[in-house]
Amino acid sequence: MDTTPAPQPAPGADPAATPDPTPDFTPAERARGRALRRAQQPWALGARLAGLALPLLLGLTPAGAALATAVGRWFGDSRTATVLAGAAALVVLGQALQLPFGAAVRSVRVRYGLVTQGWAGWALDALRGLALTLVLVLPLVLGLFALTAWSPQHWWLPAAGAAALLTAVLSFLHPLLVEPVFNRFTPMPPGELRTALLALADRDGIRVRDVLVADASRRTTALNAYVSGLGATRRIVAYDTLLTTAEPREVELVVAHELGHVKHRDVPVGTALGAVGAAVAVAVLGLLAAWQPLLDAAGASDAADPRALPLLAALAALLGAASGPAQCAVSRRIEARADRHALELTGDAEQFVAMQRRLALANVSDVDPPRVLELLFATHPSATRRIAAARAWQAARVTRTAQGTQGRQGTEGTQGAQGTQASHSSHASQAGQAGQGRPAPEQHRTDPGKSVV
Repeated sequence: MDTTPAPQPAPGADPAATPDPTPDFTPAERARGRALRRAQQPWALGARLAGLALPLLLGLTPAGAALATAVGRWFGDSRTATVLAGAAALVVLGQALQLPFGAAVRSVRVRYGLVTQGWAGWALDALRGLALTLVLVLPLVLGLFALTAWSPQHWWLPAAGAAALLTAVLSFLHPLLVEPVFNRFTPMPPGELRTALLALADRDGIRVRDVLVADASRRTTALNAYVSGLGATRRIVAYDTLLTTAEPREVELVVAHELGHVKHRDVPVGTALGAVGAAVAVAVLGLLAAWQPLLDAAGASDAADPRALPLLAALAALLGAASGPAQCAVSRRIEARADRHALELTGDAEQFVAMQRRLALANVSDVDPPRVLELLFATHPSATRRIAAARAWQAARVTRTAQGTQGRQGTEGTQGAQGTQASHSSHASQAGQAGQGRPAPEQHRTDPGKSVV
């Protein structure tokens, strides 16, 4: 038998930062998640690189300007036609470039039993996504170039405010306009689980307008839940795969995590941060788009030139890629805080661990991915880190409980000893005074269990 002690975190180290060496996952389970990650990782990274390389190629060379000019001629060669046709061409080319990478990732996930949707459904989703993107992008680009025509140097000032406002509006409308394009949502049917979830929200002091079930099983076997929307559109959504696979208590833990997002106002705070980020990004775009060497490289005269559209798209893609790791880091912290909220609300670390294990296995997750990939791309802590954090929370809770019990016992013992001493003193005083024929003074009476000053 191996009696080597398990490694311990360094003194002062964050227990959540060091995954628990306890084998919560078998070697086969770990290997399966790692194999899936390695199989789809080249395609996923390739999609990211291609999605960045295309706008850079078109935006930092005259190729983009030539494309916008050519497609603009098809629709009358006016400034408006060049802007709209150029924007549509960039969107279509970008989506088309992503298709082979997405198809490859889908093929890998089919082999691991994570996909239930056929190729026809997948293609239809791609068309829906393209149509939705065009509906959103074309009016925005038209408004943007209306501002650049107003002032090629200062267009970004009103555009920054508009970007911030638009971010907030889209966050509010996303559950109403975007999510229904890809999923059908139904209220969770009455029953013990719905009653338990609403009671959980009530205990948390959160008013939940509705708990909805998404028909995710039409596409995947993966498990998930999320909270979205603001104000009247705020709702908690659970995948139907979660309800049919997980134990009711595990579903409660998942919803408790989502309630943590509501409790800490993660959606409105995230929306506010996103609005500020959008405004800053537009301001940076305005400064960069005024730099003549970039305009010369793109074949445009100034920001008001429709041929500058590919340059703006390239700069936006660069800013998005550069801010990605920071956004992921913020997301991981928010998710870890929601985990703590779920633990504090339910007090059930054991079921939390069981829930994390079920999610990881059902989603075929790499439970302990390379740290570099986690830092760059992960929006959630790894399963091993979340489980380690739950165990650290439980250990701290046990320690606090033990210290509180010891403190109460010590206080009760001290009070009891002081009360006994005071009682003896009072009896002695009363005896002496009785011998002198006088009653004991009222201020010298001692109630049992109270100390005498």
